[in-house]
Parts: sequence; C-alpha cells; structure tokens
Amino acid sequence: MASHLQAYAQRLHDDGYATQSGQLQLRMLAHFSQWLERQRITAPAVTSSTLERYVRSRRKAGKLRRGDPAALSRLLGILRCSHTESPSAPLTATQVVLRQFQHYLRQERSLAEATITHYTPIVAAFLAECFPTGAPDLQQISASDIAGFVRHQAERITTKHASTVVTALRSFLRHLLDRGAIATNLAACVPTIATWKLSTVPKFLPAAQIQRILDACDRDTAVGKRNYTILLLLARLGLRAGEVVALTLDDVDWEAGLITVRGKGKRVAHMPVPVDVGAALTDYLRHARPACASRRVFIRAKAPLNGFANSIAICSLVDRALETAGVESACRGAHLFRHSLATQMLTQGASLPEIGDVLRHRHPDTTAIYAKVDLAALRSIALSWPGGNQ
Repeated sequence: MASHLQAYAQRLHDDGYATQSGQLQLRMLAHFSQWLERQRITAPAVTSSTLERYVRSRRKAGKLRRGDPAALSRLLGILRCSHTESPSAPLTATQVVLRQFQHYLRQERSLAEATITHYTPIVAAFLAECFPTGAPDLQQISASDIAGFVRHQAERITTKHASTVVTALRSFLRHLLDRGAIATNLAACVPTIATWKLSTVPKFLPAAQIQRILDACDRDTAVGKRNYTILLLLARLGLRAGEVVALTLDDVDWEAGLITVRGKGKRVAHMPVPVDVGAALTDYLRHARPACASRRVFIRAKAPLNGFANSIAICSLVDRALETAGVESACRGAHLFRHSLATQMLTQGASLPEIGDVLRHRHPDTTAIYAKVDLAALRSIALSWPGGNQ
C-alpha cells in the first residue's frame, strides 16, 4: 500500500490541497492500511464494498471525518489505475439494465451526457417502483405500472419535470422493445402530460437589479473576481449554466475577440466578447485563477482545483449572489439572467429573431414566449374595457 499512498500524496499536491489537509488525509489512509492488514485484505482486493465496511467501522468508533469517504474514493481510483487492482464488485441486475440503457442513449441516440444523467435516475425510480423486492423482470412491466408511476411522479413535481419523466420513460421502453426485452410497444402506454406552448411568462429581473447583483461581487478577492466574470457571461451573453462550466482556455480567441460556446445538442457557436466581459475575464485569468492542470476556465475555490462538476454549482453561485445583493426573485438559478437579457433586448427594440440569434435558439417558437413581456406592444393592441371611462 505504501507505493499507492505515495501516488495519493502526489495527487493531493497536483490538486492544490493545503499541507495540513493533505496530512490529515494521509494519516487516515495510513490507518486504513493498518485496518486492511488486520482484516487480511491486500491492496489488489480492495473494492467499493471494502471502503464501505471501513467507513462503517470509523463511524461506529466516532472517528469518521467529513472528508474521509471522498479521500477513500480517490484512493480507490488510484488503485483502479494500477495493474494490481482486482475487478469491481459485480453489477446488480438493475444496474445492468441501466448501463445498457445509458449505452443506447449514448451510442444509438447520440444524446448529451447531461440528458443521460437526467434520464437515468428516472428509469431507476421506475424499476424500483415496479420491482421493489427483486431483480427486474422486464416482461412483467404493464400499462398500469407505467400509468401509476407517471401519476405518482406528476403529483409531486412541476409540469416541466413531469414532461421529462414521460420522455425518459418512453425512451427506455423503446429501448427495451428494440432489443427484444419486451414484446409490445409499451411506449405508447405512457400518458401525455398536458402542456401548452407559451402558457407561462418568463421570469426576469430589471437591468438595475442585474447591475446591483454584479456590483455586490467583492472583486478584491479571487472568488469575487471569478464569480463576477461568471455573472457577466450570464448577463451579457445569456449563456446557460452548463455552457459556463464547459468553457475551456482554448475556447477564448483573444485576437478575434470571440468565445466558443458549446451548447445544447452538441451545437457550437462563436460569440463576440463584450468589452466588460473581456476585461473581467482577463482580470480573473491573470490575478485570480489558481495554477492547476485543468483547462477549464473557471476553477473551484477549494481543492481539488478542478472545474465545476456540473451546472448545479453555477445555479448555486447565482442564488448566493442574489442573497448577497439583497435581490428577491420568485425564480432562481442561472436561467434568470438569460431571461433578463432577452427581456432587456426586447424593451430596447430588438426583434424576436435577433433575440433568438443571441440566445442561440434552434426554433423561432422558443423565442416567441418573450413577446409576452413586451408590455408596450401589448398595451398598444389591448382593447379598452367596456365602460372603463365611465
């Protein structure tokens, strides 16, 4: 185990962990090594279940620290990269079904990883509801199982999320039919969630409140410089949270003044960088971005010094920025800035096609909803209320 601990120490150094934090992790892993010896478990035999047993023993002894499970997972990753690591524990029958579904979405449907990540837990929940006590017998899935699951889900989630549930379920059932796991097209039995185009009004913030949020960033700190730059990208270019996460150093063309944005559906767009965005980005990269091996533009403030894991981190950053600025909004998250940009462009006279170009909408119908927030135009065509002047 000694050689693996040396590799672990090197990884801590590469990921930017503080010396004290690294020492605490190595001390715990040294204890883990001793525990393995007492259990007569060699390094090649360590699996995820081994880590779970050790964590339970540490918790029972009252010695489990918050970061211990993550440290053990990193060690297991190092073991798996070595030639001495034994195979992982066999997958359960449900896990096999989910892996096959993921492979279908990835290889045959060419869906984005974010979509696969959304669909997988939905299908896992469906299988758990249909087969709560044992391995899934896919031939036993019935129309009533499908309707019951959709009904239970729709009772506790938003209409938009419910639409995602039925889409994921239809995709899964088509996959089962394609590979012969079921004999009938059960996808046709998935209920339709009633939705109406343009039935909602986009939530947005006035330009003054957007500026208030930007001004509240403490740009004297490294985290403040990073957050300010992220918020500017959301406010000026209308980027989605996942697009901000995915930005790399290679995506910025300083000579042309362009930034490459990798959007939904694997679409790529080259967008001009506004002056204030370019200045903020330059300030962050020169004075605040940690030195690390990652090519991501935006790096976590604490070790491991990698890019953000997913779009949730950006949405959480936005929520904290609203709280710091004292701005209240019924709608939260990064998309609030995207809606606000579109609304601001509309009030300044931009056409819906122009807004669609900036937001990189594939279909004009997606942009049409912003016509609802053009209050001046709506007032001009509104009829007078009968008797209203009496």
